[in-house]
Amino acid sequence: MTSTRPSVRPVAKRPREDWGLFGPDSPTWKVWSSPTALLAFQRSIIVETFDPFLAAAVHDQNGVRYNATRRFDRTIQYFLTVACGDSRAAIEASEILMRVHAKATGVEPISEKPYSPNDPNSQLWIHITGWQSNLLCYERYGAGPLSVEDEKRYWAECAIAAELQTCNPADVPRSRKEVREYYEAMRPKLCVSDRSRTLIHYFLNSQRKIAGTGLWVGSNLMAAATIATIPKWMRVLGGFDQPAAVDALIVPAAKIAVRMGSIPVVSRAILKQMAPSALPVMDQVLRNQQPLRNEMPSPAEARQRYGQVGRAQAAA
Repeated sequence: MTSTRPSVRPVAKRPREDWGLFGPDSPTWKVWSSPTALLAFQRSIIVETFDPFLAAAVHDQNGVRYNATRRFDRTIQYFLTVACGDSRAAIEASEILMRVHAKATGVEPISEKPYSPNDPNSQLWIHITGWQSNLLCYERYGAGPLSVEDEKRYWAECAIAAELQTCNPADVPRSRKEVREYYEAMRPKLCVSDRSRTLIHYFLNSQRKIAGTGLWVGSNLMAAATIATIPKWMRVLGGFDQPAAVDALIVPAAKIAVRMGSIPVVSRAILKQMAPSALPVMDQVLRNQQPLRNEMPSPAEARQRYGQVGRAQAAA
């Protein structure tokens, strides 16, 4: 019998080794360490399910249906680690993720074509929806738009983070215009199936017995604000649309919640309930923990130093 109790990957507490890939002065840290990131994670997971291959991969692993907390927690842990963790943690997280994805293969039932979460196209879709969702929610419910220079830097950093996945960084959009063009190109390939509707339901309106109390409360409280950021055609197609009046009224309420969530003690309490595996990384940010080395290595340098291949070469 499959357990429905929340299960998360333990995270070892250790000193921060360096500033990671971007550093505390980067727009990436600013956006990804904001409380709006929780809304963005809910949004990105929902938008991702419109890719039938990704929806099949997530659904067939049964993890969401039996343990939604684990899926939400590990997704937040991975992205927050890459954005704000040190380079060792980022490399280790990316290698773990690719090993997990390597096991999640199968056949997508609509097209009857094989799927793999490590497929570069699927990885690009996940990556862009995550980074675009975070910026969108930060602008709407958080501190507002980035400066022109910071937004340009944000998308450049998005391409750098893509080096930790199987997608080609050259395919990553470098501007808001290019992101829109990417979504337009993807739209004919997107659809909704019974599997994706099931996943959308679990992430918008989690069941307490599957998600645990923390995610159950959080996902239901965030749902209206999250839906308000999703394109109308997706909402209608997915069967989770809401009135325009709700879209408008939720904005001031969400902004107040974000301000409250910016208080460190509140931020820690929320993460402990909704994404406990991400708490060690966020703690380093909240405490402004200084690293052992004042460095920001590139993904290639970090992989050479901490990746399995790099370690094997050094030992040879």
